[in-house]
Amino acid sequence: MGSTRTTVVLDQPSRLAAKTLARTLGITPSEAIRRALIAYRDQILGGVSPAEIKRRRAAFTELTELMDGNDAEAEIARLEREKEFF
Repeated sequence: MGSTRTTVVLDQPSRLAAKTLARTLGITPSEAIRRALIAYRDQILGGVSPAEIKRRRAAFTELTELMDGNDAEAEIARLEREKEFF
């Protein structure tokens, strides 16, 4: 995916936030701003990012492999019984 140069004017707190995020994540301030924009878009619009879809698929695959051959209703009943002791 190509990039397009865009000029954004940041106030001092925004600039500091971008630099702090960049330093914490080990990325450039530009990359921190790109990631923040995508995350905010997904938060506001309720979208799920491709990375989140990949993470969810991996978790679902792992779960189905763990549960392969198990009786789901029996497992839920067992967990409910165990819950009483914690």
